[in-house]
Amino acid sequence: MGAAFSVLENFDQAKDVLGKTFECCPDALLVSDPSGRVVLCNRQMETMFGYGRSELVGQSVEVLLPERFRKIHPAHRREYNAHATMRPMGIGLELYGKRKDGSEFPVDIMLNSIQTASGPFVLSVIRDVTRQKEAEEILRQAEERFHLLVESATDYAIFMMDTSGCVASWNLGAERLKGYRAEEITGHPLSIFYTPEDVAAGRPGEALRTAEAAGRFESEGWLVRKDGTRFWANAVITRINDNKGNLIGFAKVTRDFTERKKGEERLKHSEQQMRSLFEFSPDAIVTSNQEGKIREVNAQMERFFGYKREELIGQSIDVLLPERFRHSHSAHRTDYIARPRTRPMGAGLELRGRRKDGSEFPIDIMLAPVDTLEGRLVLSTIRDISERKQAEEAIRRAEQEKEYLEGELHSDFAEIVGENSGLKGILKQVETVAPLDATVLILGETGTGKELIARAIHRLSRRRDRTFVKLNCAAIPSGLLESELFGHEKGAFTGAVGQKIGRLELANNGTLFLDEVGDIPLEVQPKLLRALQEKEFERLGSTRTISVDVRLVAATNRELERMVAEKQFRSDLYYRLKVFPIQIPPLRDRQDDIPLLVRYFVDLHARRMDKRIETIPAETMEELARWHWPGNVRELENFIERAVILTSGPILRAPLIELEASPQAISAAPSTLEATEREHILQALRAAKGMIGGPKGAAKRLGLKRTTLNSKMKKLRIKREEYA
Repeated sequence: MGAAFSVLENFDQAKDVLGKTFECCPDALLVSDPSGRVVLCNRQMETMFGYGRSELVGQSVEVLLPERFRKIHPAHRREYNAHATMRPMGIGLELYGKRKDGSEFPVDIMLNSIQTASGPFVLSVIRDVTRQKEAEEILRQAEERFHLLVESATDYAIFMMDTSGCVASWNLGAERLKGYRAEEITGHPLSIFYTPEDVAAGRPGEALRTAEAAGRFESEGWLVRKDGTRFWANAVITRINDNKGNLIGFAKVTRDFTERKKGEERLKHSEQQMRSLFEFSPDAIVTSNQEGKIREVNAQMERFFGYKREELIGQSIDVLLPERFRHSHSAHRTDYIARPRTRPMGAGLELRGRRKDGSEFPIDIMLAPVDTLEGRLVLSTIRDISERKQAEEAIRRAEQEKEYLEGELHSDFAEIVGENSGLKGILKQVETVAPLDATVLILGETGTGKELIARAIHRLSRRRDRTFVKLNCAAIPSGLLESELFGHEKGAFTGAVGQKIGRLELANNGTLFLDEVGDIPLEVQPKLLRALQEKEFERLGSTRTISVDVRLVAATNRELERMVAEKQFRSDLYYRLKVFPIQIPPLRDRQDDIPLLVRYFVDLHARRMDKRIETIPAETMEELARWHWPGNVRELENFIERAVILTSGPILRAPLIELEASPQAISAAPSTLEATEREHILQALRAAKGMIGGPKGAAKRLGLKRTTLNSKMKKLRIKREEYA
């Protein structure tokens, strides 16, 4: 008798839990009789359609349909009653519900026949798919935006194959990357892209067999172009099925989405009905007690988290969370038990789950309290939103890349002008190193054209069709430089309101130009060195490792060797940068190039200002050639631009008085570069009567920014009493 009572008590408890599950299900549940009258519905029906439960019970289900569907629906209902089977969700019907206020919304519906002692009934599981439709529209728009990028990517090929692995279709990206036109590659086997040694080892056939058996095969290795050259690639081959599951071919770099498992058992009574809803939900469902111990899980929990059911029962629910969230979760659970309320999905919280293997994935959770005979339980419905997050990140990355590239398209660019033997030697070095992917360190004074040399290296390299990303390390506050280099996640630090893609990541497969590399703070230098050596890094606030393939070109006007000796720059980073140093000569060592540069800048700025300047006076050219140009080419260009502004006729009018130089002054100039620069700045300060900024200040005369001049004055220890 006692055993029988225990069985009945357990049955009542299970029935009570399942009843609560029915009531708290995130989908709307509705039971109707064969005539289509509503017999029973849950709380979500009221929320979704706007009717009170008392308003729905006894009503025809047609009240929940838009007007245009009501006449044809009775015929469909009679047909279903005559051949009652389970109709699963996701079968492609365009279904809509109508709320009490008359508004419509897209839905997906599962139907199942229920046989009871009172006769047959129909269980309808109704899901609002508005967000899904919106996500599909976002993805459709994203696909359109990315279409041109995919087609123009030289290292990204997409093509289809038949069941034997022969090419069936071929996109423009594949033509550019592999060298074959569509008409000459169609019908050829996959093995044509493999190296002879891989073909001999049978790897093409192995890849197709694995993809056919497992549904997907991914590999990295050497592949072969039409001209025989090799390139390293990541290849993904995906099996393609017809609607019956039969193999119809393969896709390269295509993911195959399979339908989620749906329950096929017929519901025989109330407990079986609720168990099916619980067990075969597309979301993971877990029930825990007030201490956070797991009482029950569904099958989807095993698939989401990688644990067997028996491994989870009795464990703390914290095992499903990353370590960093477990302490705070305990406090949240205590608060929730004290003040229970339903928390819907999509509440904007950044939540993550932790699988058995330690990997993390983004999730959304709905919480609902369930009162049972043994106390209050918490029903957690967990949804894996990895695909949605990936789509959001892809869109965000594309927008940040577009924003950066648009800025690059509007950046100034001047050709490298000159016939000086020293400059020709530099260009010969550029031609030598550009194709080799080696790190280059460009050394030279401010204004000598280091960025132009960096761009020339990129244009002559194998990466010329990829992105050239520049970062001036001296122009960014030291506290933000790490974020600029590596990027950050939302919330990584105060002010990080969104995710940011760093310059290293933007330059993947391209060239990263670090200007003024000597200004990188010491605390950031080892992180940069690791990224260069390991070809991987993590964004600030993230534990996910990102792999990159970047060609580095660095530049500086500082003496890095002295900085290394003074412990201001890491020696290991210095030697990592100094693989191939290029020293850019100052303009005073290229005096024979000054006339060429003068004519080039006069033509450039005259065209821009819509002026016609035909003559440069000989005395002007002689004076320009004698001046030692401490600001180098940049100073010369700024001076010529001012001259063009002042010129109103066909003869260039240059403000030579600004130079304040003569052959005697030049010959008597200090012997060292530092002394020369110091004296030149003092002359400009005295001529400007001590003013640094402004249109008549020393910075303007020297063709420098005010901040740059202040920095130089501090470095050269120029005191106010020397020029006041």
